[in-house]
Amino acid sequence: MNISHDCGSLSWELTRVLAPTLDVIVMLIGLVGHSLVIYILTGRRRKNGLQSLQGTDMLLLALSFSDLLLLVCLPFHSAAIALGYWPFSSILCKVISFLGVACNSASVFTLAALAVTRYLIVVYPTWTYRFRMRRWLPVTVILMWVPAVALAAPQFAFRQLRTAPILCFAFLSDLSQLVYSTILFLFSFAFPLIIIVVMYIKLYSFLRRTRLQGTAPQLERYQNQVTKTSILLVLVFTICWLPSYILMFLLIANNNSNIPAQHLNFAIIARLLASSSAVANPLLYAFMSNKFRRELLTLGRVCCKGCRCIMCPGSAIVEPFNPVELDTPPQP
Repeated sequence: MNISHDCGSLSWELTRVLAPTLDVIVMLIGLVGHSLVIYILTGRRRKNGLQSLQGTDMLLLALSFSDLLLLVCLPFHSAAIALGYWPFSSILCKVISFLGVACNSASVFTLAALAVTRYLIVVYPTWTYRFRMRRWLPVTVILMWVPAVALAAPQFAFRQLRTAPILCFAFLSDLSQLVYSTILFLFSFAFPLIIIVVMYIKLYSFLRRTRLQGTAPQLERYQNQVTKTSILLVLVFTICWLPSYILMFLLIANNNSNIPAQHLNFAIIARLLASSSAVANPLLYAFMSNKFRRELLTLGRVCCKGCRCIMCPGSAIVEPFNPVELDTPPQP
């Protein structure tokens, strides 16, 4: 993100302090959240004596991995904003830009794969069992990185340092930049968002139809839970990433020059929302699971006893009814 130094000294000085401070908060929360997710997901495999993760756990682990890589890129951008120029080498300019786009795309593709997998597990449980989906999920995770790397490749090819001041800048013609940005918008935002919306609508329709037919009246509460969760997931995804793409096209309209004064506040908010997606993902996709929360509380009790705390949470915890944990059954 290139910010003009002459867009108001007060706004610029505030940005140089505020943006890195917010980045530190986001990075700390994200590192703690994803570390807990990875620890608990891998703990499930060890506890059950499995060779690989069950159900959507593999996708959640892949999501944490890509988000953690995004968080690793954050300090480099924070340093550039705080100093007012890119203080690192040209190769780091290329690598960090490449990783940013690749990890963002892989993360978004994983969210779409989660929506599809959850729909299949709930609507076609017998088919997913026979198809042995658990064995195919690792392949799916690897394959998702292929288009992600392809989308990020131009970043490594065209990113260079621009002097006066030194900025990590993409040297593309206006037309090439417009085409590339449009492709990024479609494949890393619009199409995955459509898949997520369609899958959750189909899941809601299936649950509603099943409940109305009277074959599973206990699904009413779960239907309401799925409805609220789906709306929340779509809203958070859109709010986190749409401002960044709006800003990207605003910069193209401004001939890829520095961010003008009237867009500075919007640029700061858009950047914060995009980086916050790495924090929102574990909260929405892991911590909202009843099973994950139970395991998190168990981990807290173990740590509390290990530290010899005076007060530890009790073991009698009443969990809300949740007939489907969205995991595939154990397979031989």
